[in-house]
Amino acid sequence: MKQWICTAVGVIGGAAAWAFGGWDTALAALTICMGVDYISGSIVALVFHKSTKTETGAYNSAYGLKGLCKKGLMLLFVLVAVQMDRLIGSAYVRDAVCIGFCANEVLSIVENLGLAGIPMPQAVTKALEQLQKK
Repeated sequence: MKQWICTAVGVIGGAAAWAFGGWDTALAALTICMGVDYISGSIVALVFHKSTKTETGAYNSAYGLKGLCKKGLMLLFVLVAVQMDRLIGSAYVRDAVCIGFCANEVLSIVENLGLAGIPMPQAVTKALEQLQKK
C-alpha cells in the first residue's frame, strides 16, 4: 500500500510539474508569494481586524475563498502561458506571467504589512501609492 501511495504521489507531482513547465525558481517564487499574501491577508483580518474587504475589517470566509479562487485562476493562467511557450518554442511567456504575478503579490503583501501597522520605508510607501493610482 505504501509503495502504491508513493507511486501515485510521484505520478501526480510529475504531471503537475510538467504541466507548469517544470518546478523552477519562477514557479517557486510565485507559489511562495501567493502563500505569504494569503497568510498575511488572513492575519490582518483575523488579528488586526483591518481588512479592506469587509466593513468591520474582520475575517470573512467568503472573501478568503474568493482570494484562494483568484490564486487558482492565476495558476491556470500560468498553465496557459506554458502552452503558449510550447506552441511558439520559447520559454519567455511563462516566466513573464510568473514575474508579473509575483510583482502583484508582493504589492499586496506590502499593503498587508502596512495594514498590520508595520512601518514601511517612505520609498516603498510612495511606490505603492503610485502603483495603486495606476
